[in-house]
Amino acid sequence: MQKRASRKRADAAPVFYAAILSGGIGSRFWPLSRESTPKQILKVVGDESLLKSTISRLHPLIPHERVMIVTNSRQAELIRLHLSYEGSAVKPGYIVEPVGKNTAPAIGLAALRLSQSDPDAVMAVLPADHIIGESKPFRDAMKAAYTAALDGHLVTFGVVPTSPETGYGYIKSKKSVVRNIDGYAIRPVERFVEKPDIKTARRFLAAGGYFWNSGIFVWKVSRILEEIETHLPGIYRGLMEIKDGADIGAAYQQMQSISIDHGILEKASDVVVIPADFPWSDMGSWSSFADIIKPDENGNVVKGRVVDIGSSNSIIMGCDRAVATIGLKDFILVDTPDATLVCPKERAQEVKDLVGLLKKKGYTEHEEHRTVERPWGSYTLLEKGDGYKIKKISVHPKRRLSLQTHKKRSEHWVVIAGLARIQRGEEIVEIGVNQSTYIPRGVKHRLENPGIAPLEIIEVQSGEYVEEDDIVRHEDDFERGA
Repeated sequence: MQKRASRKRADAAPVFYAAILSGGIGSRFWPLSRESTPKQILKVVGDESLLKSTISRLHPLIPHERVMIVTNSRQAELIRLHLSYEGSAVKPGYIVEPVGKNTAPAIGLAALRLSQSDPDAVMAVLPADHIIGESKPFRDAMKAAYTAALDGHLVTFGVVPTSPETGYGYIKSKKSVVRNIDGYAIRPVERFVEKPDIKTARRFLAAGGYFWNSGIFVWKVSRILEEIETHLPGIYRGLMEIKDGADIGAAYQQMQSISIDHGILEKASDVVVIPADFPWSDMGSWSSFADIIKPDENGNVVKGRVVDIGSSNSIIMGCDRAVATIGLKDFILVDTPDATLVCPKERAQEVKDLVGLLKKKGYTEHEEHRTVERPWGSYTLLEKGDGYKIKKISVHPKRRLSLQTHKKRSEHWVVIAGLARIQRGEEIVEIGVNQSTYIPRGVKHRLENPGIAPLEIIEVQSGEYVEEDDIVRHEDDFERGA
């Protein structure tokens, strides 16, 4: 009986896994993207975040339990909490890099972890923040890529260009066909090309055989580790040290920071490209927004409380307050409660540099929005001054905050909507609208919404220090650390 079971496992097709690269913050999408709300957890299009959409479109080909999120320690916690919002059942695995080292070490680490549990695994690599319009064509192309990977190929996805785009790298394919798989002509890659100027991009479009480099790959785990050993021996040595139990931080710190394209794909043999016959955008900057959301008759993408006269080919995004524009042409305007971006579309790539300037000047608007989502609800910063902070806190029905203490501040709570159940020390009380309570410094406390309607309170913090890291968690429904 045992022999029959072993033979069945040996004959089974290799299992298909996915590694989703999710370590960046998407600084080119500031002021919507912040360190606490990176681009991949934003709901750019539709009701799901970019990350959730990436996980969802893989199903059922690759179910979420076979998905790994490759990220850093801070992003891992943000993503885990994000996926727990609204009671999500999506629970992928996490591979946490001790420090960002570009895509080659990240993919190598994911491949190593997979090889330890399933040496025969096939692995798809996908960025977390792409927009793909139709899931079934995407999965069909993934199936073809899986079959090509079983033949030992390193498979890339090339998007058929629809315009002379200068913001993407290109893949030049050979004319020969390695194999036809379910209607997909798998062609050898001749070379990879850096982002071209407009003249070169037009020549690529006219010549044919050039694809946009999507950054999506499929290969056997064993195959990519062999290529890392051959072309990036320093990274391979570090991975083997980690495999043997060495400190991951020390081993990772010594690795070269290099992309998988430069480190492996430009050097390896047997790299093939599969045409991506589905709508795709890498959402690289604000200028790509018009590729995802259909512009109006004047070429404008407009969202939010916006009134406009005579603007054209512009992206205008408002928030709670009214935004009024006149005669903008080829401009980007993005307004949030605490920051506003205005720039020509042709300079959208420089938004990343602007975020660096904010950091240099000591501003904090690159870190958090005024409204911050939490697994129990959200809070909005209303005002902050020397020794005080005022927030509006919203708690979802049947949710509660952690049992916590503060070392440097006290808090006053006033209920403005719903019913609050409050633990203060050993005391538990319930208070309603227009009622209040006081939480002294150092006292264990917890706020809970026992009702079926949202709970909203105004919180006034007072003390020598009123920042968010003055929290000691003693119990937490969402398993956050202290």
